[in-house]
Amino acid sequence: MPKVRLTSGVELEFDSQANLLDALEQAKQPMNYQCREGFCGACRCTLVSGSIRYLYEPLAFVRKGEFLPCCSVPDSDIDIELP
Repeated sequence: MPKVRLTSGVELEFDSQANLLDALEQAKQPMNYQCREGFCGACRCTLVSGSIRYLYEPLAFVRKGEFLPCCSVPDSDIDIELP
């Protein structure tokens, strides 16, 4: 199970959640989101280290170093920064 570490110091394990947004919500982390499907980009986060995999390619613009947790899962242990 990959570990998800937030820059705030919170650490959680990614187990059987559908995506990273679900995992963050289960851990009671405040998240902005709208569509939950990669269209709007409201849930955009910064990937500090590690790697993620998109379940499907998002339509929202994503800069280098950013990702959308609503349509991704970790490929390894990751460190992320929430907005």
